[in-house]
Amino acid sequence: MIHALFHMAGRDLRLALRQGSDVAMVISFFVITVTLFPLGVGPEPNVLARIAAGVVWVTALLATMLSLDRLFQSDYEDGSIDLLLLAPAPLEILVLAKTLAHWALTGLPLILTAPVLAALMNMPSDGYLVLMASMLLATPTLSLIGAVGAALTLGARRGGVLISLLVLPLYIPVLIFAVAAVDAAITGLSPRPHLLILAAMLAAALPLAPWAAAAALRHSLR
Repeated sequence: MIHALFHMAGRDLRLALRQGSDVAMVISFFVITVTLFPLGVGPEPNVLARIAAGVVWVTALLATMLSLDRLFQSDYEDGSIDLLLLAPAPLEILVLAKTLAHWALTGLPLILTAPVLAALMNMPSDGYLVLMASMLLATPTLSLIGAVGAALTLGARRGGVLISLLVLPLYIPVLIFAVAAVDAAITGLSPRPHLLILAAMLAAALPLAPWAAAAALRHSLR
């Protein structure tokens, strides 16, 4: 099963990197949207510092959603999703592999880009490491939840809009504790409780989301 996990994740990574559009789209959206905030609210350093954590995290959350509709759609269009259902490896493992590839293509670039954009928003230096730690814990959870939404809307018209409606309410707790962790670090408080809650969310999503997404795929393909 471990071999199947990494084989499927590697396959999706190779296909996505060959096209390159998803990664470029996510990073471009993240950078452009955060850059617009200083132009909109003004260059006042204190104002930017106060909203920096929220702006970076909300934008990262929206950027993660951009490619969710492609998580299973390309396999659905070329018919390879049927082969996945017939594969000897459990469908849950294959879903986890595709989610891992999605995180590597979206979450990981966001983690690496976030400190640069935080500096643009004049975030105090005390928040940088906590920002990256919160994103490292929370972005996999976003991809796992998004996989469930992508599976539920597979083959539906305007699937991207439906995914947004399904997953945004589930993203709100992740957003709240991620921003709270950064704010706590900036104000001199301990971010540890918030980071532990984010870790607990990831620990819960890791076994549950692939199972739910696999069930939704089987139902969508009946």
